[in-house]
Amino acid sequence: MKGVTTPPDVDVVLPCLNEAEALPWVLARIPDGWRALVVDNGSDDGSAEIARALGATVVHETRRGFGAACHAGLTAATADIVCFCDCDASLDPARLVPFVEEVRSEGADLVLGRRIPHTRGVWPVHARVGNLALAHMVRRRTGLRLHDLGPLRAARRDPLLSLDLTDRRSGYPLQMVVRAADANWRVVERDVPYLPRAGASKVTGTWRGTWQAVRDMSRVLRETAAHAEGSTG
Repeated sequence: MKGVTTPPDVDVVLPCLNEAEALPWVLARIPDGWRALVVDNGSDDGSAEIARALGATVVHETRRGFGAACHAGLTAATADIVCFCDCDASLDPARLVPFVEEVRSEGADLVLGRRIPHTRGVWPVHARVGNLALAHMVRRRTGLRLHDLGPLRAARRDPLLSLDLTDRRSGYPLQMVVRAADANWRVVERDVPYLPRAGASKVTGTWRGTWQAVRDMSRVLRETAAHAEGSTG
């Protein structure tokens, strides 16, 4: 990745917790002219130093949680368009280019990546089942016919901030989608390859992690339903 010396066209938020092994590949795939915002969420493997040495901007978020890291990156971003991508090499940030073009051309307000596994075992059965169940609940709640609630996504920064996202755990991506739907955003889904991640998964690699994520997201669905009812009452 080349360092960005002029205002970035796009900021890419990369929540990071001990991703030293994956960072070189991920950062090398950031398109020229875009800025990588690596949000270090308490790594002890030198991730922050590696990211900085590779030209990324490092943001430190001491509060643990996927949502906390994502939101710290969003608030640190300055570009008009902000993207989100996992930092574990399971998703290629270069795939965000058409997402950005779709947002920039006003073809969509929020573009989501639908993960398509390219090798056996990439997406554990328990994680896939949990994701499908949540996608079904989102369809019932919002009417959006989504198949995935994956982390690869793009939208404009100021409208994202206006959603007033409050979840700081695993429910952050879901809250973004539901509140965007409530605000009548045009939300679209595009297929992206899902690759073997580097290192051990902190969420979907175990039944416990998957259950925690599903519990967080189910709570977010209940809260967003109450939020929507309150805003129309």
